[in-house]
Amino acid sequence: MIVACLDLEGVLIPEIWIGFAEHTGIEELKRTTRDEPDYDVLMRYRLDILADRGLGMADIQEVIAGLVPLDGAAAFLDDLRTEMQVVILSDTFYQFAKPLMAQLGWPTLFCHDLEVDATGKVVDYHLRQRDPKRKAVEALRSLNFRTIASGDSYNDTTMLGAADAGILFCPPENVVAEFPQYPVARDYTELRTEFERAADRIQP
Repeated sequence: MIVACLDLEGVLIPEIWIGFAEHTGIEELKRTTRDEPDYDVLMRYRLDILADRGLGMADIQEVIAGLVPLDGAAAFLDDLRTEMQVVILSDTFYQFAKPLMAQLGWPTLFCHDLEVDATGKVVDYHLRQRDPKRKAVEALRSLNFRTIASGDSYNDTTMLGAADAGILFCPPENVVAEFPQYPVARDYTELRTEFERAADRIQP
């Protein structure tokens, strides 16, 4: 059995922080894992901006309520699940993702948690563990699953490296340049083809 391990933001749904940045006009919040490889640095930066601007969970969830999956994402996911198991491995937070998971048919999602105080202020974040995408793939392989991983950003590259096969999906050119060993898909048709090619390569 093959397990497909997919990133969420930029692969199946829009980047939530970019959507929030566009809604609020705070350009600094457009910085994502495509730009900053160190996730802790990025999150501390975001939390500082929220605190400085007096923005909380309700403000973010208002924006998320208006987001929809990327065009074609739900159909791609449904099709992929006919051939292999699918797990979403993301550095988003359960408090953000729930409305979008409903629109994608409730796929299995492993991500993180935010700490919100009684006033609705986001005061901290809690990772399941360090480098969770890579470790999730390694755990699946330890159960004798074959794995194919796909993502778009720096924080996906250790997952791609741990999998039996890795695919970049609509990555920025700086990621493509730094990780030329992975095939690149630019739309869901190409991504489905790359999954098929990878499955053929890793089958015993």
